[in-house]
Amino acid sequence: MSRLAFSFLLLLGTFVSVIMILPGMEDHLKRIPGFCVGGSTLIGIENKVNCDIIVGYKSVYRMCFAMACFFFLFAVIMIRVRSSKDPRATIQNSFWFFKFLLLVGIAVGAFFIPDDTFTAVWYYFGVVGSFIFIIIQLILLVDFAHSWNQSWLEKAEEGNTKCWFAALLTVTLVNFALAFTAVVLFYVFYTQPDDCTEHKVFISLNLIFCIIVSIVSILPKVQEAQPSSGLLQASLISLYTMYVTWSAMSNNPNRNCNPSLLSLVQSNGPTPTAPSPTQAPHVQWWDAQGIVGLIIFLFCTLYASIRSSNNAQVNKLMQTEEGQGLTVSEAPVGEDGVRRAIDNEEESVTYSYSFFHFCLFLASLYIMMTLTNWYKPDDNTQTMKTSMPAVWVKICSSWLGLAIFLWTLVAPLVLPGRDFT
Repeated sequence: MSRLAFSFLLLLGTFVSVIMILPGMEDHLKRIPGFCVGGSTLIGIENKVNCDIIVGYKSVYRMCFAMACFFFLFAVIMIRVRSSKDPRATIQNSFWFFKFLLLVGIAVGAFFIPDDTFTAVWYYFGVVGSFIFIIIQLILLVDFAHSWNQSWLEKAEEGNTKCWFAALLTVTLVNFALAFTAVVLFYVFYTQPDDCTEHKVFISLNLIFCIIVSIVSILPKVQEAQPSSGLLQASLISLYTMYVTWSAMSNNPNRNCNPSLLSLVQSNGPTPTAPSPTQAPHVQWWDAQGIVGLIIFLFCTLYASIRSSNNAQVNKLMQTEEGQGLTVSEAPVGEDGVRRAIDNEEESVTYSYSFFHFCLFLASLYIMMTLTNWYKPDDNTQTMKTSMPAVWVKICSSWLGLAIFLWTLVAPLVLPGRDFT
């Protein structure tokens, strides 16, 4: 419940950020008499609110800065909390009203930060934090795929074998089909015969890497050492890798290699005037990659809050103890026949409090970059523009994520003396 409550605070801040960045919000505020500087005025009332800061990408930067500070503060406070007997555990699991007030206070204070170099500097914090969070997303997806595969295999052994194996095969084939379709579409729309060399390399390499991890996942020795491995996990990781590849290519400043989805949909209509390759695209807050990124973020955040993994490698990476705590069915029954919540962390905590808050800290930065499409603030024109650093961050994270998945497959073979149940 504590993890869900903290995740709710993160989602609440995300919802506020989404409202602030909605198209036309600044125009609506400027219509309020006596509110925004440069907007409508009332006689005898001086406009004092800078609406450029409380809406648009600047407001998202400040809101996410507040959430990041909030969760980083708790990550520091909760370092080395071993059990619920630690006084700091009470802070983790109680005082929710005061935590909410603290978050609101930090958020209000963030809007008073001078707008000189704040957005330019905080952008690079967002890039680095988002890179790490993308890796955590992939670890959670690997864990989810392992749990999914194991659950369906157990059900196949217990009951209708053909039905469950057919479902497993269908989902795997659909994932691979979507990933392969994505590769074809990438070559068609995101490459040019005499241009877009980087995109051709990105697509080809990630296709090859996905084929390699898929083959490794079904090798006899890997299957023997890691029975839960299979093509379901490889198909899900391949699909996620293609999403990250598409997201990376969508941040390429070269407009010849980065057509917007809107232009692709309207390709049957009048041909629009093509911008120059170096022309910065218009900032489009609500595009497909941002929406997909938000959906994946919501899934991973909620999954991290309620997960209870059986995979020892993932538990080690995510700072979670295996088999700790009581489930609802194992809780003792009272005299009135009702099962009540008990303190199941008196001996040891079931997850690292500090690492959990650090993950939410990174999630705050990821949300900031997702809502602003990873666009880089331009200090000279006070606008946003795409940049190659965002492209390389996403591509490198996809490669590192594939390497982590490959390691979860071969680790039992490389380190036979360790327990990789």
